[in-house]
Amino acid sequence: MSKVSTLAVAALLGSAHAWLPNENLHRMEARDGSNMFNVSSRRSVEGRWLTTDGAPLRGVNLGSQFVLEPWMASNSWSSMGCSGQNSEFDCVSLLGQDAANSAFQSHWGSWITEDDFNEMQSYGLNSVRIPLGYWLDESLVYSDSEHFPQGALSYLTQIVGWASDRGFYIILDLHGAPGAQVATNADTGQYASTPGFYVDYQYERALQFLEYLVTQVHTVNEYRNVGMIEIVNEPLQNTDDQTTSMRSSYYADAWNRVHAKEDDLGVHGNAQVHLAVMNDNWGSGNPVEYMNSWYVAYDDHRYLKWDSSVSVDQASYLAASCNDASQSDSPGIVGEFSLSPPDDVQWTDAWTPASNVDFYAKWFAAQMTSYESHNLGWFFWSWKTELGDYRWSYKDAVAAGVIPADLSTVNRASAC
Repeated sequence: MSKVSTLAVAALLGSAHAWLPNENLHRMEARDGSNMFNVSSRRSVEGRWLTTDGAPLRGVNLGSQFVLEPWMASNSWSSMGCSGQNSEFDCVSLLGQDAANSAFQSHWGSWITEDDFNEMQSYGLNSVRIPLGYWLDESLVYSDSEHFPQGALSYLTQIVGWASDRGFYIILDLHGAPGAQVATNADTGQYASTPGFYVDYQYERALQFLEYLVTQVHTVNEYRNVGMIEIVNEPLQNTDDQTTSMRSSYYADAWNRVHAKEDDLGVHGNAQVHLAVMNDNWGSGNPVEYMNSWYVAYDDHRYLKWDSSVSVDQASYLAASCNDASQSDSPGIVGEFSLSPPDDVQWTDAWTPASNVDFYAKWFAAQMTSYESHNLGWFFWSWKTELGDYRWSYKDAVAAGVIPADLSTVNRASAC
């Protein structure tokens, strides 16, 4: 999670390219034939795809489902026997493989359930972004030195099946890369002291993981609504040798390897997936400097919490979000955002959630409006947490009256 992202679909047009929901080209089919984008639909030649009128993506991240972050799920983390551990790697090392597998499988089967998808659908959400670790493909894990829970694939298949049955658009996100793409961060799954991702043999493992995912997408029915695979979440924010290497080697090879795998599977044109990359605003350099930009979408993470250029007061936050047109790469998504202000003020009178419901409702409306105006749409971080703080939990924000259960009633005019 962390930073700043428009849409001119024409920049991506070619003779054939993977669908995006805002292009008036294609969208997925729900089990019952319902259309989450509320438009009439027809079959296209690929069979899996349906037309849409360009309704925005409105979605949530399934944070801490498959890459468990202790800060947002501390009760579950403790009950699993992981208390005091920094990451999944650390907890598995502590518990041992068999006990860890049992604990994590229990978590995977209960953190997100089919009832959650019923609730999301009732709120008018139509999309999910699912953070994953490369260890989902257990063949990639170094058994003598890496320690991750096993058995997650069947749970992922169940979850994407629930999403597909409801006509949701699905993004699979490589959140935890081999060797860790950043240091000391649980969202990589390993809380490494230094980022070890930026070398050829780790890139190769990540490439094999992408091939593994795209094979699931095109050969397993439950994955039929996956339209995008994000090739790495939030890499280092600099343009030194590491990020140049990542872009010139891994990014370029990711495009080639994924689409070569699709060609091998007999999947062409509009049936192929898009690849998502963090956009230029993220700070890792131009993501398509070395890669083919067809079939590519750009992810922006908009957390004013960590944006030092915006004054920390309610009026400034509303103004910044109302005028947020900073995404220069298109087609774009806002893959993560929240309602949380900086840590040092978040529990002061001006920012406490209980006494500032009206402000947070306006701030959500401002962000939603901007992200739908300048991007394909948005994904709130996250669907649920155990923080007791709706600023990080879409589910709790609806319960608190900050986000309306019917998104068509969002009062955009009140915010901007």
